[in-house]
Amino acid sequence: MNLQDSPQEEPAEHLRFWAYLGMLEHVTDADETDIVSEVLTDSDQNVGQSAVLRHLDRRADELYPQPVYEPWAETMTRTTIRYPFLTQRLREWALFRAVMSGQPRHRDALLDSSNWLQLKTAEASAAAALEILAERGRTKRIRDTAKTNIQHHSSP
Repeated sequence: MNLQDSPQEEPAEHLRFWAYLGMLEHVTDADETDIVSEVLTDSDQNVGQSAVLRHLDRRADELYPQPVYEPWAETMTRTTIRYPFLTQRLREWALFRAVMSGQPRHRDALLDSSNWLQLKTAEASAAAALEILAERGRTKRIRDTAKTNIQHHSSP
């Protein structure tokens, strides 16, 4: 029997990861903190944190334009406080929210942010941020994306 002919079993950590994503996708607001906390107890920290990161990104993307975002982000920050990468992502979502709503922010905060946030901001076409990122974004991809969006918005 050829290896390609035998069914490949999915590793246990992959199965748990996908199960966590399913739980988190259907979690109610009332159960969210408990479920996130439970997922973060996975024996493989990469599995738990990766699933929670996807959840935070999905929820933050849905909620950031709404007033309910701030209390949600505060709750999630308290829930993930022992996980620096997750709390950093929540801080970057707060900066993204501020940029998108036109709140005054220091240019350095955006330039010091991760590639993820710079690229997300450049793709979102936040006018105030595009000029900064087109000129001084961390990577060529970020600078080019910002420049393209500036040209796109200035075309009639």
